Amino acid sequence: MKPLQTSSGDLNADRRADYAEMLFASGDHTAAAELLLGALELAPRWAMGWFRLGEMQEASGRLDLAAQAWAMSLKLDPADRQGAALKLQLIGKAPLATAPPSAFVEALFDHYAETFEEMLVGKLDYRLPDFLEQMIRKARPGRFRLALDLGCGTGLMGERLRPIVDRLEGVDISSRMLKKARAKGIYDTLTKADLQGFSHSGEKPDLVTSADVLIYIGALDGLVGTLADLLAEGGLFAFSVEALADDGDFALQPSRRYAHSQPYVRRTLEANGLTILALEPTIIRQDRREPVRGLGVVAWKPHAV
Repeated sequence: MKPLQTSSGDLNADRRADYAEMLFASGDHTAAAELLLGALELAPRWAMGWFRLGEMQEASGRLDLAAQAWAMSLKLDPADRQGAALKLQLIGKAPLATAPPSAFVEALFDHYAETFEEMLVGKLDYRLPDFLEQMIRKARPGRFRLALDLGCGTGLMGERLRPIVDRLEGVDISSRMLKKARAKGIYDTLTKADLQGFSHSGEKPDLVTSADVLIYIGALDGLVGTLADLLAEGGLFAFSVEALADDGDFALQPSRRYAHSQPYVRRTLEANGLTILALEPTIIRQDRREPVRGLGVVAWKPHAV
């Protein structure tokens, strides 16, 4: 996938965009939007510029203009690496989708790969891999034959799994994240794949993990059904979700991540023949100095009768 076009390709447009960012940082959101609109007159096919204009218009309270800008971004980049469709959904200008654009998730993590661990662990107090590891060890002490780490990223979960598994396989949508994970030498194999429509044709794992990943999938039914089929009998599925405080099954948050309710998680696992061994509240990370509350879950695939 091509990198995001951070430059408009026009030097004068880029200068105006830089000035717009300075105005925005000072709190003058309306003036910033007007200046960026002028830059886009010089570079009308700059999808990222239109997306950023939408954010500035939103900050200034002009949601109709924000919607127009995001619609233009989406028109110029139908794959939607900026995630404009999600912004339109959040302001009620587009139907709610059950998952984000795959290109948005891929671009997001390709962009953050270099600083991912420094930001997540060092600044956002991310401790979820330790929490899930403890849940796994408590649910089933001992070693696992084959673990599949979905959304493995740079290998934070894999580092905790390696001491208790014979074979460790990682899957992620981001090639740059996979490059970081490969450098650690902890995975036996690494595969680039999208969890939307995920399939696995290899040996059945007796452990599947997905740490802080299902926040980028709204409706969990399809993936959970796939995992229930591919898990070996007696195998575990350990994962996390952000906790949905409101009513409903799942909801898109302003962060453009999904939160899921506890009843929905329970119902989805049970409908696919998985038994919940543990479900515990936890703090996943900090976000804008506020704790992000979530659920750690370990489910079990019973042996066939």
